[in-house]
Amino acid sequence: MKFFYASAVFVLTLGSSQAADIDNGDDLHFTNCTGCHDDSVYTRENRRVSSLPRLGAQVRFCKDSLGLTWFEDEVEDVIEYLNQTYYHF
Repeated sequence: MKFFYASAVFVLTLGSSQAADIDNGDDLHFTNCTGCHDDSVYTRENRRVSSLPRLGAQVRFCKDSLGLTWFEDEVEDVIEYLNQTYYHF
């Protein structure tokens, strides 16, 4: 019986996860991030971000610092946009 419930929960969670929306991440980044800095912060030699978890932490820090009211999926969109465009972790 426990196996049945665990299997059901697993299957239900598979359907509810969604891939990040790169285009939305690009739009959010352009609208909210480029007012403070340009893209050179992502490509400079001594950049702060050195892993995907650190990228997530930095995006959340910037979101909170600017008082943005993004939902978690929007945060994930920006993280994925930055990762695919600049970081490639």
